[in-house]
Amino acid sequence: MDAAELRIFEAVVRLGGMGRAAEALHTVQSNVTARIRQLEDEVGTPLFRRHPRGVEPTAAGRRLLPYAQRVARLLEDARRAVADEGTPQGPLVIGALETSTALRLSRPLAAYATAYPNVELTLRTGTTCELVAQVLDDKLEGAFVCGPIAHGELLSTPVFREELALLTAPSVTSVDALTAGGDVRIVVLRAGCSYRQRLETILARRGVATPRVLEFGTVEALFGCVAANLGISLLPRALIGPVWEEGRVAVHRLPPADALVETVFVRRRDTYLSSALTAFLAMVCPAAALAQAAE
Repeated sequence: MDAAELRIFEAVVRLGGMGRAAEALHTVQSNVTARIRQLEDEVGTPLFRRHPRGVEPTAAGRRLLPYAQRVARLLEDARRAVADEGTPQGPLVIGALETSTALRLSRPLAAYATAYPNVELTLRTGTTCELVAQVLDDKLEGAFVCGPIAHGELLSTPVFREELALLTAPSVTSVDALTAGGDVRIVVLRAGCSYRQRLETILARRGVATPRVLEFGTVEALFGCVAANLGISLLPRALIGPVWEEGRVAVHRLPPADALVETVFVRRRDTYLSSALTAFLAMVCPAAALAQAAE
């Protein structure tokens, strides 16, 4: 068993077929098939079940997959470490909540792009659940998400603290009165949004166990629906400022236990901390850079 065989094995599992793996690896299908058979001979058990649509891993194949993925990550990190001479350059793919991007990251991102023009910086927004999954899958080098995050494969460092507030139409003067009837509609970002989960918890404590839900993909769409009295929402207070000052919405403060939330930066514990990412963290949140480097 060698790294090349494990790389081919991982590609076949990920793509679901020998032919698709061969195309992705820029080789011929017969080579992929031969290497998989050789690997199966070495481990002494079938690793795939064949079916008309391709292949799927056996139980033994599923047990082998995490090790193949770990080897692939280690080899990629080794390549990056050798090429990294200390000057930030090359691709850097970071994830962030849409709210964090709007409140905290727009200026540092612009400053970073100016300071390090040789870095190909990409920022992807999503919910906490989406971003954590992408970090675990090595699709992101790291991400700013809503904490706390407790996962054995991730390093998590607090970077910002936000105060959340309930957002309603201007005509709503009391949240208690709004929730008294038990029929509440919430206006939220898509499933996996941590603010949505917290809002549902807050309402559950007020006797609203299953609120009706309106989902939107952008914060601006959410503002518009709240202003039109289609429901209530929960967002960082600092983000609400402009629309509140315009009189489009009403803002209701919450007790600290409900209102305060930390944004944390997460990355895989077992991956290489590149010069590009180190410089990025130092510019955006120096304390996080020191903590991540120490780990």
